Amino acid sequence: MAERGSAGLLTVVLEPGPAVAMTLPAEVREKLAELELELSEGDITQKGYEKKRGKLLSPYIPQIQGVDPSLQLEHRIQTSSQAAPVGSKQNKSRAPNARDERFRSDLHTEAVQAALAKYKERKMPMPSKRRSVLVQSSVEACTPPDTSSASEDEGSLRRQGRIASSTPYQAHPNVEHWFNRVIQGSSTSSSASSTSSHPGGRPHAANSAANTVLADLMAHTHLDNHSAPPDVTGLSERSMHAERPQVASVRGHPRGFNHASVMETGDGVPVNSRVSSKIQQLLNTLKRPKRPPLREFFVDDFEELLDVQQPDPNQPKPEGTQMSPLEGDPLGVVTNWPPALLASLQRWGTMYPKSPCLTALDNAGKAVYTLTYGKLWTRSQKLAYTLLNKLSSRNEPLLRPGDRVALVFPNNDPVMFMVAFYGCLLAELVPVPIEVPLTRKDAGSQQIGFLLGSCGVTLALTTDACQKGLPKAQTGEVATFKGWPRLLWFVTDGKHVVKPPKDWHPPIRDASNEIAYIEYKTSKEGSTMGITISHAAMLSHCHALTQACGYTEGETITNVLDFKRDAGLWHAVLASVMNRMHVISIPYSLMKVNPLSWIQKVHTYKARVAVVKSRDMHWSLLAQRDQRDISLISLRMLIVADGANPWSISSCDAFLNVFQSRGLRPEVICPCASSPESMTVAIRRPPEMGIPPPGKAVLSMSGLSHGVIRVDTEEKLSVLTVQDVGQAMPGARVCVVRVEGTPYLCQTDEVGEICVSSGTIGVAYYGLPGMTKNIFETIPVTSSGSPISDRPFTRTSLMGFIGPDNLVFVVGKMDGLMVVSGRRHNADDVVATALAVEPMKFVYRGRIAVFSVSVLHDERIVVVAEQRPDASEEDSFQWMSRVLQAIDSIHQVGVYCLALVPANTLPKAPLGGIHISETKQRFLEGALHPCNVLMCPHTCVTNLPKPRQKQPGTEVGPASMIVGNLVAGKRIAQACGRDVAQLEDNDQFLYMQDVLQWRAQATPDHPLFLLLNAKGTVASAASCLQLHKRAERVAVVLMEKGRLNTGDHVALVYPPGIDLIASFYGCLYAGCVPVTVRPPHPQNLATTLPTVKMIVEVSKSVCILTTQAIMKLLKSKEAAAAVDVKTWPLVLDTDDLPRKRPLQIYKPPTPEMLAYLDFSVSTTGILAGVKMSHAATSALCRSIKLQCELYPSRQIAICLDPYCGLGFALWCLCSVYSGHQSILVPPLELETNVSLWLSAVSQYKVRVTFCSYSIMEMCTKGLGAQTEALRLRNVNLSCVRTCMVVAEERPRITLTQSFSKIFKDLGLSPRAVSTTFGCRVNVAICLQGTAGPDPTTVYVDMRALRHDRVRLVERGSPHSLPLMESGKILPGVKVIIANTETKGPLGDSHLGEVWVSSPHNATGYYTVYGEEALHADHFNTKLSFGDTQTVWARTGYLGFLRRTELTDASGERHDALYVVGSLDETLELRGMRYHPIDIETSVIRSHKSIAECAVFTWTNLLVVVVELEGPEQEALDLVALVTNVVLEEHYLIVGVVVVVDPGVIPINSRGEKQRMHLRDGFLADQLDPIYVAYNM
Repeated sequence: MAERGSAGLLTVVLEPGPAVAMTLPAEVREKLAELELELSEGDITQKGYEKKRGKLLSPYIPQIQGVDPSLQLEHRIQTSSQAAPVGSKQNKSRAPNARDERFRSDLHTEAVQAALAKYKERKMPMPSKRRSVLVQSSVEACTPPDTSSASEDEGSLRRQGRIASSTPYQAHPNVEHWFNRVIQGSSTSSSASSTSSHPGGRPHAANSAANTVLADLMAHTHLDNHSAPPDVTGLSERSMHAERPQVASVRGHPRGFNHASVMETGDGVPVNSRVSSKIQQLLNTLKRPKRPPLREFFVDDFEELLDVQQPDPNQPKPEGTQMSPLEGDPLGVVTNWPPALLASLQRWGTMYPKSPCLTALDNAGKAVYTLTYGKLWTRSQKLAYTLLNKLSSRNEPLLRPGDRVALVFPNNDPVMFMVAFYGCLLAELVPVPIEVPLTRKDAGSQQIGFLLGSCGVTLALTTDACQKGLPKAQTGEVATFKGWPRLLWFVTDGKHVVKPPKDWHPPIRDASNEIAYIEYKTSKEGSTMGITISHAAMLSHCHALTQACGYTEGETITNVLDFKRDAGLWHAVLASVMNRMHVISIPYSLMKVNPLSWIQKVHTYKARVAVVKSRDMHWSLLAQRDQRDISLISLRMLIVADGANPWSISSCDAFLNVFQSRGLRPEVICPCASSPESMTVAIRRPPEMGIPPPGKAVLSMSGLSHGVIRVDTEEKLSVLTVQDVGQAMPGARVCVVRVEGTPYLCQTDEVGEICVSSGTIGVAYYGLPGMTKNIFETIPVTSSGSPISDRPFTRTSLMGFIGPDNLVFVVGKMDGLMVVSGRRHNADDVVATALAVEPMKFVYRGRIAVFSVSVLHDERIVVVAEQRPDASEEDSFQWMSRVLQAIDSIHQVGVYCLALVPANTLPKAPLGGIHISETKQRFLEGALHPCNVLMCPHTCVTNLPKPRQKQPGTEVGPASMIVGNLVAGKRIAQACGRDVAQLEDNDQFLYMQDVLQWRAQATPDHPLFLLLNAKGTVASAASCLQLHKRAERVAVVLMEKGRLNTGDHVALVYPPGIDLIASFYGCLYAGCVPVTVRPPHPQNLATTLPTVKMIVEVSKSVCILTTQAIMKLLKSKEAAAAVDVKTWPLVLDTDDLPRKRPLQIYKPPTPEMLAYLDFSVSTTGILAGVKMSHAATSALCRSIKLQCELYPSRQIAICLDPYCGLGFALWCLCSVYSGHQSILVPPLELETNVSLWLSAVSQYKVRVTFCSYSIMEMCTKGLGAQTEALRLRNVNLSCVRTCMVVAEERPRITLTQSFSKIFKDLGLSPRAVSTTFGCRVNVAICLQGTAGPDPTTVYVDMRALRHDRVRLVERGSPHSLPLMESGKILPGVKVIIANTETKGPLGDSHLGEVWVSSPHNATGYYTVYGEEALHADHFNTKLSFGDTQTVWARTGYLGFLRRTELTDASGERHDALYVVGSLDETLELRGMRYHPIDIETSVIRSHKSIAECAVFTWTNLLVVVVELEGPEQEALDLVALVTNVVLEEHYLIVGVVVVVDPGVIPINSRGEKQRMHLRDGFLADQLDPIYVAYNM
């Protein structure tokens, strides 16, 4: 792990305060270093490390009573206040231990620990995970010291330097004043007592930090400018602290408990489970915020307005004067300055051919090859000649001057790169250096391909070794990488280039504005741009660097950076040639093996200059053993290329501490700031130039987040320490402008984007004129709006300000900027805080990525870290909770999502850092595969719309509602089907058993039923007479064997088939009341048999009729395990019936007598049986007959379950009543032969067919790819006029549309598919039928629906939801829409409850298991005003009626009924009504691996259960995506995300989700989830 506390530790050890004014012996220091190394490599625990360290140091520290020496040391240092001598210009080097304490680098770690210590312990629910998910992906077998880190750069380090204790004097608006004090090192005492960083002022116990193992996330006081998070819990403030929390039960009445972990399910069954206690913990962590004061009436606008964060009136604002642009020194005029860079090359190559130019090293640090200037000149000429003259295609030269060429060279071959680069320049070609692609799917390689394509690159230069290592296609050629153009690969090794003829000389022109080379950069979003650098800019940049760094001819410089771009290219390839310098190039691979290598080379070659990054300084500290014989006295300049990184200061400090004794002078450390667009922006000058001393500033984090600079005064913890990056470059003008909007100049105490105007900067983004204008052609303006100069400025994407002495300070990069609720946070700062939380123990090599994603109109912070392979679940959860606290307290911002991934799995940037944009992309696509996730939407998302609150006492009365509708010109929403003509034969009512007897006499051989088996052949059939005879025999069995009385209830437990139908009529013949029951599933008795038992008991059946096979099953051993088999009533089998006729067939005295009971389990898990009278039964059959035009000559195909609702009516009743032939397809048979139903429809040329959604889904999924095969088997669906889906829910429009689309190829008319609607009170309210207009679709606003309103919108508008009409209203049925609360009628297109009145309404519930009283008014209710006479039945479904432009059969305008959803299912959240299906649809769309989803609420938390169809490591990807999509589309915060296996969500025979069963299973901990995430 690269990011290490060593910097801080070493500061402590080597800078004892006056109290410990002795230096430690060398061997102690060495032992400490070894300890440090052990800790960094993970060979020793943090605790062991502290113990051993304390032991080593104890002899040198006077003991303080009872305090652990290791802790005491830190306090010592903290309390010591030292006066640093005021540095004069001449004597700038300071005594080693007089460095200003306030900038101590390990303070950040201390601050984080102090912040954590503030939290008291409070349990958070830990996510639960199936064991198999815990298996970590393997870590690469051997990992170098670090491939690491947190920034996109090649690496980076932990920045402990951020936090320093505060200064005692007050902030002063005059910036100069405080900066000077800081810089001169005036004696500002560090915090005066060891307790200063702890509230309360008493010395804290040594283990206080250790105590906060799992601290409370939400209980800490939020800052005032955090608006209160939304109320998610509905618990009162008081009950939060009561010992027995009151959790309101789902049905709305609160129930007390004796114990917090005993909860109750929806049906009042107590559950004592792990899950529910976790949810309780979760509720306890979500503090209920205060309700906002209400306006007099709740104004409920459709646009649920998101809360806009009001700026805090107390936030700091800039107070300084407007800045004036800063002028760099003028570019010096040198007499023999070359007119172009190539002229220098020619000069040195011919005049000093033996002079060394570049030394390349191998992985052992040995010099492999030294390129001289002579060699560079001749080899570059050869390459230039070859490229221009020897490469041709179709006798045309392949390249012309000005063409772009890709340079693909590995990081360990600078010689070949340099030759290729200058070869291209000599040939007047434009080199485009890029990284070597290692695999076909490197992170970001697609974007590089895009860059090459847009630059028109056709040729790539590379080395022989590199070409051999590239992935190859089958032909042996280099593979084409994803997104790359077709490239010709040319190897530049000696044997492939030819010597130019004597008379050929490359043209060397004066530097012009032609493009010299293109350097690539990757933007925050991951797109890659090419920055064009002209010959003139290249030359003047070299000129400026030479002047700023004081380069002289023949100097030696060591370079550790990537020589292909950025500072590595500028110093070690361009400026070095300009000045005939000797470059020692240290490859990255050598640094991994030996982090000290660059220092050893400085020593060996007596290098005057070294170009490094903070990471390289940091690594060298870890390998202290070999430092003894090293001297850095030769260095006059140590250029820190990423000096602009806020954490570079700690590396510089720590490095100086260790190497000052090795001859390193403090003033040679020269941080610089640069960006690809503007090249070098500022650099600290080497000491010989007589420049002002370097500066440091301790800035308040909260000030920075508001964009102002404040010296930190009272807030001890959240500060940022930054160092300057020197003065502006020679010849440049620098200014700072506002980040957003017009580029106004900033005030002197304001942070903005640094802009540069000079001749040494990039010209444009290649081929992107629009972006070029924004970045390269900015005209800064003064506050009055006048431009400050006529020359354009280039934006550097560095955030900073100009300090005293014209020093430039950088506090962050635009790429890392995250604006959360109007405050700015820097990704690097957040990384540093996260790393300061026990970094050694947990994060693998310090690899942490921080970025923001936009969710619900604001940026949300996401932190992703790689965890060490040996970390346990508890470790990771604890680390996560502590990181959340630390970031909250130091940055005052909430983290939206914290994800941990296995070691080495984040996408890497070319030099081993984390590829941030690719990581973000994977996060958003759900391809990150984390092994732990913690989402905190409850604390972060503070801009949700206000909850809707209904006003007490302001309800609109019925009368005003009617008046309102009349005034608005709305008609009352009421509709009816066709009138049913008076009975055909007026004198007498026909009972179903009479109809069957009549048909048996009139048309005895007319076939009524054909039952198909899985092969599609007829398994059994029944004519009118056969059915009648069989029914008679069943009646005999019931009367003689069963001794049943008239009116007894009989349970019919049969598989779908003709036995079932015959037994039904047998019961009617015997005067018994049949109850059809789905037989238990032999493989799943445990769950299906109790339902059978319950229906038999609830329906008070005295006898069960069934087959022999099922009879055996009911009494089997397996059955005994599930239910009490001794309590079955009499069971009779009907396999062998006696050939007898009953003496007489029973005739009921009145049609109002009970004909049969229809039992069904509703989606909310309630078992409800309804009573169907003989009158209702016949009326139902008559309505269906009229609507579908059914006659004896017709055939219909039915693929439905025959046990309840319309499915039962179509199987058992309609054929007998209308005389048509029914082709019966049992749905179970489709499991073995999916095409069975459609083949039957085609074979029998059926015009009308019925199915369920589950059948339609099976066909869509199972036959989608087989339509061609079906066509070859002559399946033709053009005969179908209507295909109706029997449902008790909102039409599933996407399913019906995809079904129509798929089978259009087989001739299915797109108009044929429609739906039906029925419910418990009336099994058939709507049915498309054969006549009448096609079903219509409307689009409604989903946000308005939540407020119980209908607002019609255009298709495709945001938040639109398509609703399809549920079929035509059946003849004799009247429908009205009523207000659920006032029971008054509503107007057209208003949402309310659908009420129905019809002769075939059921007459009442036989019983509702468990909830009798609630449902008394379902069957006979009256409107509270208007037509108060009609008796209506309440369906329990929300919907609306809308008069359309279409005309129906009778010539009237057609009224369409749209069903929105069941009232019982709706979720009341935040005062609004949500339909689960809408949330589920959004969730299913969010990731390809989500097969199914169901949502329910539990104690006001929204629980989302998703079925994962994919590998288990994808489970945790879903958590963030599900949370995001529900927030974005529904403005709801998900409380719990449960990831389960496919098939766990229970679905009933109609294809409806049983959400309440699922909820009970979840609370009873029976789902065996893959992962359960509790969102905070």
